Amino acid sequence: MFQELGDGVFRRRYPSLDENVGIVLGDDGVLVVDTRSSHADADMVSDELSSLTSLPVRWVVNTHWHWDHVFGNSRFAGAEIWGHVRAREVLLERPDEMRRGALSWLGPEQRETIEAVEIVPPGKTFSDRVSLDIGRQVDLSFHGLGHTDSDTRIVIPGAGVAFLGDLVEEGAPPSFGDSYPLSWSTTLVGASVGIPDVIVPGHGDVVDRRFLATQVEELKAVAGLAASCIDGERTVDDAARSGPYPEQTMTTALHRALEVGVGQSGV
Repeated sequence: MFQELGDGVFRRRYPSLDENVGIVLGDDGVLVVDTRSSHADADMVSDELSSLTSLPVRWVVNTHWHWDHVFGNSRFAGAEIWGHVRAREVLLERPDEMRRGALSWLGPEQRETIEAVEIVPPGKTFSDRVSLDIGRQVDLSFHGLGHTDSDTRIVIPGAGVAFLGDLVEEGAPPSFGDSYPLSWSTTLVGASVGIPDVIVPGHGDVVDRRFLATQVEELKAVAGLAASCIDGERTVDDAARSGPYPEQTMTTALHRALEVGVGQSGV
C-alpha cells in the first residue's frame, strides 16, 4: 500500500502504468503529488488514503501536464491544485489532444472512462519556484526543458524526500514524445542540485542521486547523438543504433530533437 519514505511522506506505486502518487501529511491537511489517469483512478487514491489519515486533501501538485498525472484532478476540487504555468496553459489549450493521447495508450476499452474525465488544470501556478506552507515546507521548482516544458521538482526538506515526476524514469526508458532531448540532461543536472537521496520518479521504484547521475550521462549521450543528426553528421537510423536506450526509443528522441532543437520554455 503506502510506503513511508520520510517523516509523514509516502508514495503509492500503482501497477497501472507503474505510476507513483505522493502523499505529504501537513498539520491540518494532505498534499497529493499527481492524481493518476482518470477520476476512477483518483477515487482509488482517495479511498486508500482514508486508511492512512483522516485529514482532508487540501493541496495537489501536478509534476507536469501529461494525462496520466493530471486526469484525476477533478476529484480534488476542494484542494488548491498547483503546477507550473505551462501545465495550466497546455491543459487549457489542448484538452482534446490529451484525451486522444490517453486513448491511444489505454485502448478503446477505456474510451467511456476517458471521455467522462473532467480536465481540471492547476489553478495555482508558478514559473520559477515557490514554497508551500502546509504546516511544513514543500518546495516547488522548475529547472528547464526536459520530459516536457513544465516538469516540477518537489522537495520536502524536513523529510529528505523529493518527487521528480517524469524528469527521471525507473524501470523503463525515458519517454521522449513531448521532450526536449538537447536540454533534458542539463535540466536534470540543475534539478539534482541540493536534492535529497530519496527520490520518487513518476513511474517505477524509488531511486537515489547515483541513479540520477547515471541517467544524466545517458541523456547527455542522447543529446550528443541528436546534435550530430542536426548537424548532418549522422543519419537518425545510424545514431539510433548507437544510443543508450532501445532503438525505437532513440528514434523517437532523435526525431523530436530535429523537430524542436533546444526548444523554448514557453514562459
